[in-house]
Amino acid sequence: MLTWGFARIAQYRKACLIHNPYAGRIRNQPHLLAAAQKLIEPAAAGWEILATTGPGSAGSLAASAVSGGTDLVVVLGGDGTINEAVQGLVGTEATLAILPCGTANVLAMETGIGGRPLRAARELPAWRPAEVALGSLSAGDEPPRWFVAMAGVGLDARIVRQVKPGVKRRLGKLSYWVAGFGTVGQRLPEFAVRLDGREYRASYALFSRVKNYGGDLEIARHAGLLRDDLGVVLFEGESTFRYLKYFAGVLINRLAGMGGVHVLHGREAELVPLNGRPVDVQLDGEYAGLAPVRVGVGGAKLRLLLPERFLAAAG
Repeated sequence: MLTWGFARIAQYRKACLIHNPYAGRIRNQPHLLAAAQKLIEPAAAGWEILATTGPGSAGSLAASAVSGGTDLVVVLGGDGTINEAVQGLVGTEATLAILPCGTANVLAMETGIGGRPLRAARELPAWRPAEVALGSLSAGDEPPRWFVAMAGVGLDARIVRQVKPGVKRRLGKLSYWVAGFGTVGQRLPEFAVRLDGREYRASYALFSRVKNYGGDLEIARHAGLLRDDLGVVLFEGESTFRYLKYFAGVLINRLAGMGGVHVLHGREAELVPLNGRPVDVQLDGEYAGLAPVRVGVGGAKLRLLLPERFLAAAG
């Protein structure tokens, strides 16, 4: 007997599966793509398999597929590939589904999809669509870039920039820890943060739609994917040694009320470097350039397939 969720999914006329053929897990497990494809076949009447050709190509592949009648886009990849696909889906009626195949899989871990792509593929036909507000990142007069999970300004973006692709492929999440410990003792540039008309200073600002960070830490525990605002956490101070205390606060869930930390909700922020020192920016775990930037939420929405258990818990 078909479940209600399965019946909804089965109504998709045409779907595409976007994957990065050079991603480590796909390259090292040649059976993975075919196995995932077989498991998700019941979700739509017709399928097209599309391989990315380089950075940014997932967005153009998604946009082209939707213009050709695709109403379900499935991404087999990590948060970066998902983010690229989102850029091509904004403003369309298409639905996005994800099969985790990245380093951190932040979005998949947040929503209860988990980190196992074939288990996710097996469950996908029972997932239900939900409207999710996207975060936005704008610089100057450029059009906004959209994010599903988070934007980070300052320390974490510096770490993202310093991680080399080859090291990331070999070490996975450990590569970020190595780069992070490499910053200890350095002086961090502070920047001005104007959040919904209030003024702050920070050396790291996290604007999150999700509770977890990196797939296994919870920094913005007050954030929520189905909320209409951002979970904001601001960290003050130029000394990286202060972040040892902040990290302990994350581990024991004591950030709120800790000196030098602001735990907030917000909708719009402007971030401007101080003293001419460059400030890095990351978007869904991928390097996104330098401040000044504006961060917001609610300018666009995405239809995302999510497990029933996540939707029920988020209630």
